[in-house]
Amino acid sequence: MRLRNIPRAESVLEACKEVVKNPESLCGHWNQEFQKEQPLHIEIGMGKGQFLLTLAAENPQINYVGIERYSSVLLRAVEKFQELENEGKAPANIRFICMDANDLPTVFAPAEVSRIYLNFSDPWPKARHARRRLTSNEFFKLYDKVLTADGTVEFKTDNRPLFDFSVEELKTSELFVLDQLSYDLHNDSKMNQGNIMTEYEAKFSSIGNPICKLIAKRR
Repeated sequence: MRLRNIPRAESVLEACKEVVKNPESLCGHWNQEFQKEQPLHIEIGMGKGQFLLTLAAENPQINYVGIERYSSVLLRAVEKFQELENEGKAPANIRFICMDANDLPTVFAPAEVSRIYLNFSDPWPKARHARRRLTSNEFFKLYDKVLTADGTVEFKTDNRPLFDFSVEELKTSELFVLDQLSYDLHNDSKMNQGNIMTEYEAKFSSIGNPICKLIAKRR
């Protein structure tokens, strides 16, 4: 799908103090960016931001960073944050970065991140693009570089072929192992407890698509 360029995106992101402009400078020092020193969770491909903004509001004891590759997409999350800010409801424990996930090790130091969220990631359906999938072993190698010893990766999607691919990747991973798994999250009382839906999740589940979820932990 071709993304529509939004001319105002760059200026809005530049003006927002919660958007980190030089994230590499905070590598190993992310707690200095927040009011409190506490665990750091990140979402890669945060989309319109509903998931992470809700998490941040409900969990003030955790710091959150939302990562999005495209400025026109990140704009939606930032504007949603600013709406909350105008209402006096914006969480103080969230920051945003416009960057490519391949650059994770230059932005976060070893053992700096406690949890990584991947929600409804681009499936890259062509076989020759498999390495670009955020649940490929290529990316798990990057996650290994930044996660704490007990760090986890949580992945949700309605795309069954992508989910099956992700499960198979974990079976061959030398770094991560499958910890929890559900092929129908919303009917899984254990894994669905406390679940926060993304915009895509609400949309796809409303038309009957089962939502798959896995949690991977380091070996």
